[in-house]
Amino acid sequence: MKIKKVISLLGIVSLVSFLNAAEINGRGASFPAPLYKAWISAYNKATGQQVNYTPTGSGDGIKSIKKRMVDFAGSDKPLKPKKLKKYKLYMFPTVIGSIVLAYNLPGIKDGELKLSQKAIAGIFSGKIKYWDDKELSSVNPDLKLPHQPITVAVRADKSGTTFNFTYYLSKIDSDDFKPSKKPRWKANVIAGKSNSGVSANIQQTKYSIGYIEYSYKQKLGLAAAQVQNKAGKYILPTLQSFQEAAKYAKWSPKNDFYAIIAYPDGEKSYPIVAATFILLPQEKNDTNKLVTKFFDFAYSDGDKIATDLGYVPLPKETKDMVRKYWEEKGIK
Repeated sequence: MKIKKVISLLGIVSLVSFLNAAEINGRGASFPAPLYKAWISAYNKATGQQVNYTPTGSGDGIKSIKKRMVDFAGSDKPLKPKKLKKYKLYMFPTVIGSIVLAYNLPGIKDGELKLSQKAIAGIFSGKIKYWDDKELSSVNPDLKLPHQPITVAVRADKSGTTFNFTYYLSKIDSDDFKPSKKPRWKANVIAGKSNSGVSANIQQTKYSIGYIEYSYKQKLGLAAAQVQNKAGKYILPTLQSFQEAAKYAKWSPKNDFYAIIAYPDGEKSYPIVAATFILLPQEKNDTNKLVTKFFDFAYSDGDKIATDLGYVPLPKETKDMVRKYWEEKGIK
């Protein structure tokens, strides 16, 4: 009987030792990468645990977790329940972010440019080719828009940011756009890998415009447009307007939190927002507990870090649902 107790105790000690010593490795979506980097730093400082995350794009993240190349994957494109079942994956959201239209227009400052829905669809479909097009100049009568060709900065890799942006485009122009991680653009484009690559292209290319996650705009000091929302209002990309949009997100553990929240309702809502998700392999319970332990810390202690970087933390009710989901799956 004593031997059994000793063996049991050794098992508990071994598990605790594993939980305290093992590193966990993830890769995928670049959309939340600045936040994950900050969360990882805070978590390491608080616990000594090492978490590694490489922003390779949502497409690569999904591919990597399917092949069990990493412990967890980040994706801005949520997987439907059938796909999760097929690849034996769990999924939950971590935070809400926004996609801004950043531009490089000499003489035009941050937030001065207004973009209507028709202008955005026209630019990314290639139908609007010059900056002084009537659809742009009529909405921006006080700006001196140049007669220069528009260069459109897009993603070169399969991207959840692109998926959410093209989902938004499909809502404002269903004839020209369908949601896709890697669409065939008809505009004059330059492509870069990850949000950082697109940001660098915008920064380096005069008369360019592209779609990037808000924190990249903030970090590089890029200019970003006011965007016309579903209610017809022109909305600046701000934490407050993102929070307004986030109110319309609907989550349910019954479908593994599958939700696409781009193009929300609300007069004050910024119109291009997205949640980002974590994918876990169902069979790796011990490692999954390490991953959920990290994100539980982020849920509890990471809200200020998130808002400082321009992300919107999940509501408490959603976090509680996710924690219950972890418990039901045996990964908490």
